[in-house]
Amino acid sequence: MMNGAEVLDIGRNALWLTIQLSAPMLIVGLVVGVVIGLFQALTQIQEATLVFAPKIVAVFISILVFLPLMGALMAGFMTEIVARISAM
Repeated sequence: MMNGAEVLDIGRNALWLTIQLSAPMLIVGLVVGVVIGLFQALTQIQEATLVFAPKIVAVFISILVFLPLMGALMAGFMTEIVARISAM
């Protein structure tokens, strides 16, 4: 049987994995949003929809770039979980 410390450890690892998986896309979206915002402020183009298309494309490209890393992280976490289950 698992004790409370092991459950908390798995939960902590799952939250850290979630942060690691989502951080690249969030950072890319943030950077693209700031760059487009600066471009809009400098050129005084105040089109609200101008931000969405570049952000969507940038996040999609970042997903394609970081997909191998994300798969490796998820596979490592699943291997750890399976090892814990088989050790019971």
